[in-house]
Amino acid sequence: MQNEIGQTPEVTTEDIYRAKDRLRIREARASTGLLRPLRLLFLLIGPGILVMLGENDGPSMISYSATGATYGIGFFVPFIVLTFVMAFIVQELTVRLAAVTHRGHAELIFDRFGPFWGWFSMIDLAIGNFLTLVVEFIAIQAGLGYFGVSTPVAVGGGLLLTITVMLSRRYWTWERITLGLALFNCLFVPVALLVHPDFGAVAHSLITWSPLPAGGINQNLLLFIMSTIGATVTPWMLFFQQSALKDKGLTPKDIPQARTDTAIGAVLAAVFGIAAVTATAVLFTHHVNTSSFSNGAFAAAQFAQALEPYAGKVGATLFALAILEAGTVAVITISSSTAYAFGEVTGQSHSLNSPISEARGFYAVMIIGAAIAGGIVIIPNAPLTLIVLVVNVIATLAMPPALIFLILLVNDRKVMGEYVNGRIANLFAIGVTVFLVLAGVAWGTVTILTGLHILPNS
Repeated sequence: MQNEIGQTPEVTTEDIYRAKDRLRIREARASTGLLRPLRLLFLLIGPGILVMLGENDGPSMISYSATGATYGIGFFVPFIVLTFVMAFIVQELTVRLAAVTHRGHAELIFDRFGPFWGWFSMIDLAIGNFLTLVVEFIAIQAGLGYFGVSTPVAVGGGLLLTITVMLSRRYWTWERITLGLALFNCLFVPVALLVHPDFGAVAHSLITWSPLPAGGINQNLLLFIMSTIGATVTPWMLFFQQSALKDKGLTPKDIPQARTDTAIGAVLAAVFGIAAVTATAVLFTHHVNTSSFSNGAFAAAQFAQALEPYAGKVGATLFALAILEAGTVAVITISSSTAYAFGEVTGQSHSLNSPISEARGFYAVMIIGAAIAGGIVIIPNAPLTLIVLVVNVIATLAMPPALIFLILLVNDRKVMGEYVNGRIANLFAIGVTVFLVLAGVAWGTVTILTGLHILPNS
């Protein structure tokens, strides 16, 4: 908060809570014993796991499910590993940027590149996040729909839960509750085990990376490839993790633990994503037609029902609960990323450590955005699977511009000091950006050629 010259800066609730969290970390650093590293990691862990498991959201897990049912495991299982390696490379940059600058991503863009680009990045993020939130609520609706819960009750219950977590009024509490919810993403693992997969085939696909599916490159395959990328590397991740690390109060001393946090999140998310593909690959193996699933808003529930003959009632139930978790956690984290960016660009208080009275705009953006998105889902007959794939494709196309800003920031010595990007880090970051650009170009080219009937649609 700004004050007149000569006045003592006002100490806010945000400052008090963050100081308490930093004191615990300082005490952990000063402690001795074998458990010291684990205690320190426990205190600093959170944003990295949340950003990765938050990316295993409703659209992503339904996209993985559609991928497994359509193409099996051969090509896409190792491809998921590649996308999460890219996600770690990108998010490691935000870790250093947050720890060194103590500022959010939108705030840095605003200050270093000017108000136009600051507002542009925030509005672009807000639009993309809102479209994704709509699909997250459809995932919540679909998960509960398997149990016969009506759409208004499902959406209302999901909204009530997410608002309750948002209003915890303490970053530490919010983070731990959301982490607890996010860990239920692991439910995809027992579902995969219950379908009795061919572990040899899964291992073989990871080691050899099977060639492209039968039919070669076509529009349908590229749609799934783009959707898989968009299920892993998206703009909201940059804004969320950097702002969450700032809210948590991390410093350069905490970078090793923050990297470990992000790496753990990437590994867990990759395992759970592969489990979703493996679980639904049984539908591909048994030639179950899932194309009609795109005709209703309960496509995820239809996937759960289709898995019953192979995973049993327990497996189908776990699948539906996992989809519910994926949508719920994503609503919480994605809404937070929009609110953080709004507060950073407008200069208003934007911390989960702040009470509502000190950050009305911040909490209003989170809650109102989620409420409107949930309200749209009540409108019937949305083609879920197609919407999910298209939203992920949009996220993929929006990522390269966001990465350019990120790379420029981490290469600015005035911003980063001794933590400025090195050659190897730049090589990987630029490589990810080029890959995403080429994927977008390939998608556009194949779409045009398909429209001209030069290439087949599938």
